[in-house]
Amino acid sequence: MSFILGHVSRLGASRLGPLTASVSAARRLASSAPPAYEHIIVSQRGDGGRVTLIQLNRPKSLNALCSPLMSELLEAVTAAERDPAVGAVVLTGSDKAFAAGADIKEMQDKKFADVYRGRFLAFWGGVADCSKPVIAAVNGYALGGGCELAMMCDIIYAGEKARFGQPEIALGTIPGAGGTQRLTRAVGKSKAMEMCLTGDMIDAQTAERAGLVSRVVPVGELVDAAIQAADKIASHSQLTVAMCKEAVNAAYETTLQEGLHFEKRLFHTTFATDDRREGMTAFVEKRKPKFTDS
Repeated sequence: MSFILGHVSRLGASRLGPLTASVSAARRLASSAPPAYEHIIVSQRGDGGRVTLIQLNRPKSLNALCSPLMSELLEAVTAAERDPAVGAVVLTGSDKAFAAGADIKEMQDKKFADVYRGRFLAFWGGVADCSKPVIAAVNGYALGGGCELAMMCDIIYAGEKARFGQPEIALGTIPGAGGTQRLTRAVGKSKAMEMCLTGDMIDAQTAERAGLVSRVVPVGELVDAAIQAADKIASHSQLTVAMCKEAVNAAYETTLQEGLHFEKRLFHTTFATDDRREGMTAFVEKRKPKFTDS
């Protein structure tokens, strides 16, 4: 337990401030020149560069999520979403840490009025709002805000030595960026309650059995496996992929009957697209479909 707290207290997780904190990021997006990031590395992978790979890059602090890093991350995700050539995103860290926590120093002296009026944490959810699929490739520690960030992604692949945890309880607070909500939906009440109330970590194998991650991969193969999956997703119709993602996410927000109705309506909607016709025609003609995302 002291091991977890040592990492969290030193590295912690930063929370995004008011919207004005992202003004510079918005300005860089409007520029024709590629943005110069300080805390992340962005590259294009997959067939024709249709996968955006975003790597958290604060190695000295095990990728602690400071506010500037989160601002850059949201900018990069937004750029990928707006790029018609990109079909999916992979988010990763280093072999030692996906993100070891949040920046406690940024939160230490804040008062209730500060966080309430400032809508503290309000902008972290931007990753989850991306209409294109985001795969988290988690090696090493994903603690506190790092675990919450991974859960904002649509799919989580874990390296064999990955560790997940929500240790906020030992700091006198609770998870504030989805830890109590997304974790419960992923692993169930009992396991989520245990993790949040004890602050203990779970390993990659336990996370897979609990349903938090979809696949455990050798450390050195993790990022390539995530890119391969993202590239396969990107090979499909972006329009249909977005509809499918929306339908799956709706399962968390509605009753079964409402979800089934929503799914059926989106299924019917695909029959208004060129890609649905092309996909079925290609199947009948025994050829590879040529989707136009229309």
